[in-house]
Amino acid sequence: MTVAGTELRHGGFANPVSDSQQVFRAALDALARPGSIETITVESEAPAALAPATAALLLTLLDFETPVWLQSPDPEVEAFLRFHCSCPLTRDPAAARFALLTNPAQAPAIDAFEQGSAEYPDRSATLILQVEQLVTDAGMRLSGPGIADSCQLHASPLPADFHRQALANQRRFPRGVDFFLCSGNRLAALPRTTVTKS
Repeated sequence: MTVAGTELRHGGFANPVSDSQQVFRAALDALARPGSIETITVESEAPAALAPATAALLLTLLDFETPVWLQSPDPEVEAFLRFHCSCPLTRDPAAARFALLTNPAQAPAIDAFEQGSAEYPDRSATLILQVEQLVTDAGMRLSGPGIADSCQLHASPLPADFHRQALANQRRFPRGVDFFLCSGNRLAALPRTTVTKS
């Protein structure tokens, strides 16, 4: 099968309804408890450029109404998303509802993405950062809603000034972007309400 001239060689979820429900619950749990790590147990036949947690999150959250910006355009990833999610791809970060950052260290500034408005904060972008390392009890210290006192989360690579940008993002509340961090089959979330300190 070909999609937009590219052969589609990758399947989606084996059980789309139940698999996407499991991933959606994991994503909600991660957002509710920033700094915690959820393990994705469902599998998909995704392109090699996508970590299992990244692919599962994309298959769950994207649809025909969610323009997506890819930091590193990849014909296999594009065909995979078009076929399984029917999502439009955009070359303009500001027009994206979701952004996939596969090289976070070289990511555009957070304010390059849609921040939403005071009236419609839900129109902001969600950034999915695919990182190499994701562990708790080390790294940046987090506080805010969903966190008892504080916790730690280490993710790398991230932009060198991620903490400054994340703090500015938190101060824009209710505007601002939300983050998912994916590594292997693990994911964590940093909603815009979370305060990060190095």
